[in-house]
Amino acid sequence: MKIAGDKPSRDLKQNRETGEQAPASKADLAAAKELGRTVAFCFMQDAEKVARLPEDDDSQPVIQRRLLLSFTATVGFEQFCPSDTLAGIAQKSFLDTLKKEDGELYRSSSDTGAFSFYYLAYRRGSEIDRRIGQTFAMLCSHDGDPIYQELGEALYCWFLSVVRKSAANAGFAQNAG
Repeated sequence: MKIAGDKPSRDLKQNRETGEQAPASKADLAAAKELGRTVAFCFMQDAEKVARLPEDDDSQPVIQRRLLLSFTATVGFEQFCPSDTLAGIAQKSFLDTLKKEDGELYRSSSDTGAFSFYYLAYRRGSEIDRRIGQTFAMLCSHDGDPIYQELGEALYCWFLSVVRKSAANAGFAQNAG
C-alpha cells in the first residue's frame, strides 16, 4: 500500500491510457479550469437562447434541456480530460462559473435525480446517443415520442462536440481528437 505525500492532488495525475502516475503540470491545471469556464459560458449562451423561445404551458423541455446539457458537460470532461483529477477540476470550474454568473441557472441544472437516469443510459455502453435521447423524452414526460427522443439525442451529440472542441482548444487534443 502506498501512502500519499503531503499534497497528493498536486503530485499525482492518473494517465488513463497507460495507468502510470505522473505529476500534473500547472499548465494542465490551468487548462482544466479554463475548459470548465469555457463550457459554462457556452451552456449559459444556450440557456439564454432557449429562454427566449416562445413556450407553451409546458416548461419541462427547457428544464430537461438544461439538465441534459449539464450532464453532457460532466461526461465530456470525463471523456476528454487526460485524468480524473483534471476532469474534476474542469467540472468544479464549470459549476463555480455557473454559480457565480447565474445562480438560478446553476440551481436549475443540477438535479441529481435526472443525472441518475442519464448515467444509467450512459453506462449501458451501447447506443449511448439513442439511450440518452430516450431518457430525455422520458424525463420530458414524452416517453416513446420519437421527436423528443431525436431532440435529446441531437442535444447530447451537439453539446458533447462543444465540450470536445473546447477540450482540444485547451490542449487536451489527444483525448478530444
